[in-house]
Amino acid sequence: MGFGDYPAEYNRSIHGPYDPARYYGKPDTPFGQVKLNELIPWLSRRNKSPRAMVAAVSRAWWRWQHKYLHVKRGGIAPFFQITTVAMIWFYTINYGKFKNHRNYKYH
Repeated sequence: MGFGDYPAEYNRSIHGPYDPARYYGKPDTPFGQVKLNELIPWLSRRNKSPRAMVAAVSRAWWRWQHKYLHVKRGGIAPFFQITTVAMIWFYTINYGKFKNHRNYKYH
């Protein structure tokens, strides 16, 4: 499987048109339905390779796009979400500069 190929689990005759937001592997228990004593075995069944991590982020990106950007009548929510993420990101990368300018009470 190279860059830009379909996942190995995808079969056009079974799944129909390819959807980048869908996971085509073997279905497992959703995270919200996992009990506390089943959490460790559930985590051990996950694929932790870098390719699987990139694929998971890609699926999440496509789901976000389908929900907020690729709609007939989109709202202002994606702009607020992007702004919030940008504010958190820039605060995080500039935290070293901010912490030197704290106001302390000396008493």
